[in-house]
Amino acid sequence: MANELIEAVGPVMRRVRAYFAPVNRATGLATIFDAAEIGNFNVDAPPAPWIDLGWCTGFTRKSGTKTGVLLTGAPGVASGQVRTEVEALVSLEFETWGKLQLALTAGVQQMNALLTQPEAAANGSGGAAAAAVPLTAGSTATTASALDVGTTAAGGFVVGSVVAVDVDYAGQTGFVGSAVSGGYVKSASSIGADINYVRRITLNVARVTAITGGVLTLGSELIAGVPSSGMQVSRVIGFCDREGGSFFQEWSALFCVEGEQGDLVVFHYPRLQSMSGAAEKSEDLAGTQAGASNLQRMRLTGSFRALPVADANDGEMVVCFRSYLPAAMRTV
Repeated sequence: MANELIEAVGPVMRRVRAYFAPVNRATGLATIFDAAEIGNFNVDAPPAPWIDLGWCTGFTRKSGTKTGVLLTGAPGVASGQVRTEVEALVSLEFETWGKLQLALTAGVQQMNALLTQPEAAANGSGGAAAAAVPLTAGSTATTASALDVGTTAAGGFVVGSVVAVDVDYAGQTGFVGSAVSGGYVKSASSIGADINYVRRITLNVARVTAITGGVLTLGSELIAGVPSSGMQVSRVIGFCDREGGSFFQEWSALFCVEGEQGDLVVFHYPRLQSMSGAAEKSEDLAGTQAGASNLQRMRLTGSFRALPVADANDGEMVVCFRSYLPAAMRTV
């Protein structure tokens, strides 16, 4: 007996899950999601280089594309339409806080507050940083989740430390930061002699979960992968972002809606650029007892503008791809 098709209905969803991947800022090359190749990926283990940033709420996408009318004859008669402006906007609230969520919603450089030198002059985004620790040769040949700094240097770290791993600043201009551009340097004179500047803005950070024989084991792999020769390690006390500045965060993004009946809707924005500064939204937590102080949760909120890419199939310039992967045995 042949299997009968089941009538497809609109996806029944709970929440939206967000995944982001780097854009090569120097070339404008985005990370492309090909639904025909990896559409049915494991949402709990996304394929590299996509990074799971967790659930988000208040996800809203808005098309700002405008059309105009082609008139022919006298009097003019509408004979067709043209698109006069293409624009797409996205807004959301992240349910979790982390380095990348903070960077995306800050819009500008997301600074690492590096451990400072003793008696360093106070500065809003961190004073003069303590000397970074070089990696031994073993770190460049092992994994992205273990850093060999040697037994002596390892004494400067404790389990639970957050570390930033990147190269020294040596007068580079343009986009800086390994794997992901964390900032833009207009001129070397604006940075001066701060050898730690790249580590200040790098997104190549992780938390130390174990220390054994001079090797720092990290709780997650570094976004830049296995450390390269010349990278050094700085301790990070926390993260700091600033209102203002000329740098814009830009990432490739996927927003996935898992239907309760097995279907999947994916909104792919190859290039999303932050269009607002840091903002938060507070919500009351349920279950607060009468007469007690209300507890509130802070959510990170972000809004983004989509930038175009060329579709290789026909050269059309587009800002978003919506893919629908129907559940098994659903009508299409």
